[in-house]
Amino acid sequence: MFGFDVVSGTVAREVISESRKELIGIVRDAYLAHEGGDSVNPNSYFLRFPEKPSARIIALPAYLGGGYDVAGIKWIASFPENVEHNVPRASAVLLLNDYATGYPFACLEASQISAARTAASCVLGAAQLHGSSRAARIAVVGAGVIARNILDFFVADGWDIGRFALYDQVPGYADALVSYARETLATEAERTDSLESAVKGADLVVLATTAGTPYITDPHLFEPGQVVLNISLRDIAPEIILGAHNVVDDVDHCLTANTSVHLAEQSCGHRGFVDGTLAQVIEGKVRPGDGKPRVFSPFGLGVLDLAVGSFVYRNAVESGRTTGIDGFFAETERWQK
Repeated sequence: MFGFDVVSGTVAREVISESRKELIGIVRDAYLAHEGGDSVNPNSYFLRFPEKPSARIIALPAYLGGGYDVAGIKWIASFPENVEHNVPRASAVLLLNDYATGYPFACLEASQISAARTAASCVLGAAQLHGSSRAARIAVVGAGVIARNILDFFVADGWDIGRFALYDQVPGYADALVSYARETLATEAERTDSLESAVKGADLVVLATTAGTPYITDPHLFEPGQVVLNISLRDIAPEIILGAHNVVDDVDHCLTANTSVHLAEQSCGHRGFVDGTLAQVIEGKVRPGDGKPRVFSPFGLGVLDLAVGSFVYRNAVESGRTTGIDGFFAETERWQK
């Protein structure tokens, strides 16, 4: 009853690589459970450092019902300067708590889980807003770990893709992702020399950067009907957001922390520019039109980490890939007999 398991990042990566298409369905179900009120998802808490303005560690507590009945918290660090030393930007752990007793029962290395739920959300949003799983050209801006995972999930979901057009401010990063797409995923990919050349003519645009403030300011960059997956949340100027159809994962969560949609709210003083949530699109309650770009901005809900983390944990237990910590709890009875 009071066991405690650790799931390593290596195991999490193995389970995820075996199950990407299934995980998109799990993320979809978690969104619907959240939309239906079968969750508790408080605001994320940002720990920032005066001497490191670009760095942060975020706490995402949540509870997810919908057949999961699990609580937990993801503690994820984002230190962008790590990449200068060939160290990944993000590191994370996920703690899962039993809903009946409140006792934690597992700790998972969660950078893999966080990347997977982000990528699954992106591909799910792409399918819902694009209306099909076929794209002649997908532009990807930013060529880091999240972008690589997004490519993995597009391919695992069986998309018919003509080519990926990849752009990064550091050409070497884009070249590495091009090689990965061609050699590992067996899909066409090319590096572009500018943001504009990547985006022009693309059916879908994926923004997966570490930008802290908007740099996309050209109101004509995105075309009517073009689907923009605003994964990194802060790339787009508020004026462009106000001129687009906007779908978010959760209105209250997404319109915080100076995201592009939050800046848009501050600019206009209301939230009327938000069409609705992705769950409402899935349910057919919201359908953005073709006259403006369609922008999906997912803030990243803790309930998604719980859904994906619980899936990884169950699979790790069933396949004997967890590490049990005997005696983790020193006392499991209130009164000693």
